[in-house]
Amino acid sequence: MELVNVYDFDKTILPYDSTEAFFAFCLRRWPRVAGPALGALPYAAGIKLGLTDKTRAKEVFYRFLTRVPDVDAAVEEFWAGRFGDIGGWYLERSRASDVISSASPDFLLRPVAARLGVRLIASRVDRRSGWTAGLNNHDEEKVRRFRAEYPNAVVDEFYSDSLSDTPMARIARRAFVVKDGELFPWPETA
Repeated sequence: MELVNVYDFDKTILPYDSTEAFFAFCLRRWPRVAGPALGALPYAAGIKLGLTDKTRAKEVFYRFLTRVPDVDAAVEEFWAGRFGDIGGWYLERSRASDVISSASPDFLLRPVAARLGVRLIASRVDRRSGWTAGLNNHDEEKVRRFRAEYPNAVVDEFYSDSLSDTPMARIARRAFVVKDGELFPWPETA
């Protein structure tokens, strides 16, 4: 049995949403990425109405990647100026056994996880087409993916900014809500 700490990434370890920031970064360099991304707006509304799911909406949004000339180079340049944004609270307690579990695309977070020296479970998004393999890694999917990838691991502590991560919090020995770098016990009513 391996004891691990699991962390959400966006608005938890990083104080903002990495996917939104990466899109804004790409939009400044290649304004034509706006077209495919705008096509996702009806899907975003469809989520609220129960007409589509988050995986499909994000997949449509990620079509903007088809207009980025070299996604790998863009990701590298994006993180070159942002690694310093990683929360100091996390850097103080990070361990090599940590697992980052995020709904953001794996190609976007892989360089950060490698630099931090930790493991990563993220949404499997093709960086050229935007297509997603499997489901968006959020809610119950985080638990399913964690158990599939680390069947002999036990979550000692779980950290997230969002109560939508309650399924992961429930399988942890202890869970914490992270707000602006401060840690609070996970609400028992969640």
